[in-house]
Amino acid sequence: MLNHVLVGSNDLARSARFYDAVLGVLGAPPARRDTAPSGHERLFYRHNGTMFGVSQPIDGAAASVGNGSTVAFRCDSAEQVQRFHDVAVANGGTSIEDAPGPRETSLGPAVLAYVRDPDGNKLCAVSRG
Repeated sequence: MLNHVLVGSNDLARSARFYDAVLGVLGAPPARRDTAPSGHERLFYRHNGTMFGVSQPIDGAAASVGNGSTVAFRCDSAEQVQRFHDVAVANGGTSIEDAPGPRETSLGPAVLAYVRDPDGNKLCAVSRG
């Protein structure tokens, strides 16, 4: 359904360190750096047919988080969910909500972990296997 998701950052170098480490847990290679036609710098991560991007806001305003927004990353196991969480926290992220672990969701059982990246974007690691 989705082609890509893009979040904003106020410090692209910090975001590259964070996301290279965190998305590396999922098997994604380091970011491909890109310059938009507007001159703004962006990072793109491609993995398993999808793309995740981090960009300086093109409108020139400061990046801000979307209230009610979450970007969820599919993990292969509960162990990978925990590693995603731990690597995120070790690289400047903040653990939020309940501790990583099993949850009963409206879509059935899952293992979840929630963090905020250094810019405050809400991320979720999820395994349903």
